[in-house]
Amino acid sequence: MARILETRDLYGGYGKMVIINGVSIYVDRGEVVALVGPNGSGKSTLLKTIYGVAKVFKGHVVFDNKDVTYVPPEAKTALGMGFVPQTDNVFPDLTVEENLEMGGYLLRDERKLREAMEVVYNIFPQLRDLRHVLAGALSGGQRKMVAVGRALMTMPKLLLMDEPTAGLAPKTALELLDKLMDIKRETNASILIVEQHARRALEISDRGYVLVSGRIAAEGSGRDILSRPDLQELFLGKHG
Repeated sequence: MARILETRDLYGGYGKMVIINGVSIYVDRGEVVALVGPNGSGKSTLLKTIYGVAKVFKGHVVFDNKDVTYVPPEAKTALGMGFVPQTDNVFPDLTVEENLEMGGYLLRDERKLREAMEVVYNIFPQLRDLRHVLAGALSGGQRKMVAVGRALMTMPKLLLMDEPTAGLAPKTALELLDKLMDIKRETNASILIVEQHARRALEISDRGYVLVSGRIAAEGSGRDILSRPDLQELFLGKHG
């Protein structure tokens, strides 16, 4: 299967601080890959290093057969890499639909913009009903839907998701995670997700990586990782 993303011996961080230490991972086209691990292990930093928000010290990021190691984030978006940050990526004074339109700024064609919006509404039917509501008036879960929808408006080949369920009630968080299959089906995008609900993320992913202290401690199918007691206790928590 062809790879959409590969990091090769990647070192990343902020300022002079190296947080990611020689990480090599890959995502095949059409895959959902979960990145899990304890708090402070560098999961979010790895995503930000890939996207170009954090600093690359050494190594390579290859996306869609192109070396994009030092390509800035906006150029990566134009190439087909979407990013959903952990914090709400919405404009509270704009409506849901206006937020989505802002997410589709790269789509010059009005028809393509509307087609992309229809895909987002198919994935999140709730947003269709709320399209004229100001984003600032939405619940936390609804704002997360808008944030994900904004990233999907460019029809990315790869979607990077940084803890999309952070701050959500458990039921709402699991409902949002279950939308990953809808995203994959409706957009054909590959997904690399950092997620605090490690057990559920691994259950619905094709493969997973466990990151500890900025290094890959384990990799394999979600089932393989979940079946290892040492990983459950040390890295996933007893209840995942």
